[in-house]
Amino acid sequence: MKRILFFLSSRFSDRPSKIRFTHLRLYCDRTHSSVSRRPGPLAYYKSLVNQGKLKHDLYQEKVALELDSLLGRLDQYEKEMEEYHANLAKWEEKRENERRRLLMEEAKSKQQGDASTSINKRRNIFQKWMSRKFDNVEPGVGKWVSYLNREKKLDSLVGRRPIAPPAPKGLYIYGNVGSGKTMLMDMFYSATEGIVHHRRRLHFHEAMLQIHDLMHKVWKSQEMEKSLQSSISNWVMNLPFDTKIKEWLVEEERYKQEMKMKNILPAVADKFLTDRQGHRRGASILCFDEIQTVDVFAIVALSGIVSRLLSTGTVLVATSNRAPRDLNQDGMQKEIFQEFVARLEEHCEIVLIGSEIDYRRHIAESSIDQTHYFWPLDSNKIKEYENMWSMIVSQSGGRVTSQTLPVMFGRTLEVSESCNGVARFTFEYLCGRPIGAADYIAIAKNYHTVFIGDIPAMSMRIRDKARRFITLVDELYNHHCRLYCSAATSVDDLFQGTEEGTLFDLESFQFETETENTRLRRDVLSEGNVSSGGTTTGIISLLSGQEEMFAFRRAVSRLIEMQTPLYLEGVSYLHPYFQEKRTENQS
Repeated sequence: MKRILFFLSSRFSDRPSKIRFTHLRLYCDRTHSSVSRRPGPLAYYKSLVNQGKLKHDLYQEKVALELDSLLGRLDQYEKEMEEYHANLAKWEEKRENERRRLLMEEAKSKQQGDASTSINKRRNIFQKWMSRKFDNVEPGVGKWVSYLNREKKLDSLVGRRPIAPPAPKGLYIYGNVGSGKTMLMDMFYSATEGIVHHRRRLHFHEAMLQIHDLMHKVWKSQEMEKSLQSSISNWVMNLPFDTKIKEWLVEEERYKQEMKMKNILPAVADKFLTDRQGHRRGASILCFDEIQTVDVFAIVALSGIVSRLLSTGTVLVATSNRAPRDLNQDGMQKEIFQEFVARLEEHCEIVLIGSEIDYRRHIAESSIDQTHYFWPLDSNKIKEYENMWSMIVSQSGGRVTSQTLPVMFGRTLEVSESCNGVARFTFEYLCGRPIGAADYIAIAKNYHTVFIGDIPAMSMRIRDKARRFITLVDELYNHHCRLYCSAATSVDDLFQGTEEGTLFDLESFQFETETENTRLRRDVLSEGNVSSGGTTTGIISLLSGQEEMFAFRRAVSRLIEMQTPLYLEGVSYLHPYFQEKRTENQS
């Protein structure tokens, strides 16, 4: 853990009658060609209110206005950033050419010096001694001095790095569960399509997984080794120098790579918002849903990466349950956290959605017309649940088979019942084993319809399973999956505890899940472990009691919304399964 902390420190069509407010969740991998300009957040919000699909809320309208204002500034900013990145690419190319030229000059000088030393070494014992002394210094302090001197020369020859244009301020939106934060952020994200080239919408779990994955690759030196093989072997080894001089050049190149990789978070951040071809031109937008600082890893990683993105011109639009200064109530890594908050407040307008109304529940109360949540677990409801599975499978036109699903970090998940984007699981299989966000993301991306059977009422006895279920619901919701459940209780009673006790026991919140054998989380982190199931440390959240209650309330709110026509009509458009099908048909 000390090693980790050391490195970490240094979307709408023109048919509004078929669009609902929950249909706004879009992803960065949609194509940007032939896209008509989408309505802005404020116009779209007002149209939904006028159609009676949303209830007017002053707080929501205020946020929509702020987002609309930001959207209006992005056209010009995109042009400015395109020009900046073009200049930056030229500067980087020129600087690299000059750097290699300087290296070549130094190499020639060294080779000539070696030849001269060979001729005169018998005549001058002192010169031989000085040459040996110089060789002893070069690999250590000399390499650092050599690197700094070369960088200083490059600054004078090429000039300083081009300065990025000032970015418009983003938004940090916080408020209660169901107050419309994610809806409004997604309205904005949708409207940026065709305006901003580099766009990403990430949920906390997915972001942390990607951070962990990229960091792992850097630590294993995979990327550095590829870079060295391509950039060094291809030009150094063919140069007309002696082997010793070539070895010196290789070491100088390796040292430059090491200096770039020394601070790992900028290296990870730089890979976050470039497209699949690695193009860097244009502005960048990061929409980050549910920012949390659940542990030391999250605080340090988010601080480093978000700070890097903001300092290089990325516009951040984020949602959270808490104001920035209230995120870290446990006081972990206070100095790093304070720097993170200062950066957020400098680059974002902090906006509260102050409504106490859960609008998901408000919409659901007047619109649920199809059963997706079957309870209790009696023979009649179980039969209805099974009949629904048979009907959906029949409609999918396929045959039920088993499937092995690839998961991040080289793992797999066995899916025993699946059929053309439909899959069925039991609660115990998904939440009673040491799996986590990476597995749930794989399920959510691959299956547009998910059945989960035998969901029990949650109590302290199965607290770890409850936490996994919340993460599962989050990912199914974030990827806009259709969900069918059979459960012991109603949605509202799901997290209210049982005769065995309530779910809220503040004394136990310091402990990790059963994956880590109920050891203290700080002990697990200090060992840098990844559980046998592949759940990364930092993904299963250590939450305070109040944060845990936020998560339970959010899960209930989302389970209610996921039963409404307003949500279900969007599945066939927004789920990645159908997006990929459309892309295949277009190509």
